[in-house]
Amino acid sequence: MLNKRVYLAGPIFGKADAECMGWRMDAAHWLRLRGFKPVDPMRRDYRGREDICPEKIVSQDQEDIFSCGYMLANANAPSWGTAMELVYGRATDCSVVAFATFANSPAISPWLRQYTDAIYESLDHALAGIASGSTKGMR
Repeated sequence: MLNKRVYLAGPIFGKADAECMGWRMDAAHWLRLRGFKPVDPMRRDYRGREDICPEKIVSQDQEDIFSCGYMLANANAPSWGTAMELVYGRATDCSVVAFATFANSPAISPWLRQYTDAIYESLDHALAGIASGSTKGMR
């Protein structure tokens, strides 16, 4: 049976609500309408308390990622957490899909290319890639 759980990876640390939640809310709505189950780490908003419980934050995110068949990563801005999630997702056999406005640029990091199955130029294209099963797209 296809695991239709999708982990929503992207910058959180030091980001405002709109940066963390806006795209995730849009993606979650879109995914639910198509029978997928979004898994949003923002449901546990630890911003401002990261230094108190780093082990808890990381272990909860790892459990979530391990339970998913897909990872959708917002790669528009560098993020230590997102980078680590990509590596962990790949190690757990998630299909890792990223989106970045510069996806067609040679400026994509080789690390991002190596740890994703597909990189799309927009959230909409990445979601369509997941829904169609074509997560082996442009890299």
